[in-house]
Amino acid sequence: MTSPGPDDLVVTQASLDDWPVVVGWAADEGWNPGLSDAPSFFAQDPEGFFVGRIAGEPVSAISVVNYGADYAFLGFYLVRPDLRGRGYGLTTWKTALAHAGDRTVGLDGVPAQQDNYRQSGFELAHRTARYTGTVPAGDPAPGVRPAEAADLAAVAAYDSACSPADRPRFLENWLTGPGHRTFVRLVDGRLTGYGVVRPALDSLRVGPLFADSAEDARALFTALTADAGEIAVDIPETNTAAVALAREAGLTPSFETARMYTGPVRPFAADRVYGITSLELG
Repeated sequence: MTSPGPDDLVVTQASLDDWPVVVGWAADEGWNPGLSDAPSFFAQDPEGFFVGRIAGEPVSAISVVNYGADYAFLGFYLVRPDLRGRGYGLTTWKTALAHAGDRTVGLDGVPAQQDNYRQSGFELAHRTARYTGTVPAGDPAPGVRPAEAADLAAVAAYDSACSPADRPRFLENWLTGPGHRTFVRLVDGRLTGYGVVRPALDSLRVGPLFADSAEDARALFTALTADAGEIAVDIPETNTAAVALAREAGLTPSFETARMYTGPVRPFAADRVYGITSLELG
């Protein structure tokens, strides 16, 4: 008796209806996926999601989401545990990565896979740690309020300054997704940061949390975590002020990933990134 090999794998673009099974795999890996993430992911690039099948049965997945002409982000790289080590992952990877064309591609991967990613041209930019815990209630800060429809343009402009690429289609869905709560901070009428908290499988997740300063981030974080219970936030280790804020709130690191790129990305305000939007989408 022989087992199916890579040549038996059929990799095709995935639809939104295909994605729940992939989210289930991600949950089994302990990724704590958001309960309503998929529509926002697909809004940015509906052609950037792929599933590999053997005899019609899903066995592998990956996303390579394009942002404009210069940047793409790779996530959801998964193979069913009982079928690993047979080449399905590499076949899925190669098929999907072609979707990025000549764009620089980013990813957040576990450190143990860094050498494999380097073989595909990825280089380490920084490490990211997920901080988790229950945050004590704090006093509301001035200038923080729930985002309104009229804030969308200002939030999109602020997000663009904090990201390697513009992502308006994603944001329009992310800011108002089911269960998502978005807060902004304004000082003298100027937006100085914004953040989103959303329900996930095991806890609430904060992301993004972008802010001009530690004071702005702390004010937003207090609003985002009010009555939240268990929360998780992914913090780049290069932002020492963000790490200090998480530790000050009593959060502890639970696992680490590596942000890697295949080439240069446009300059962005990394010092304003107090919480990454999503390890799956950047």
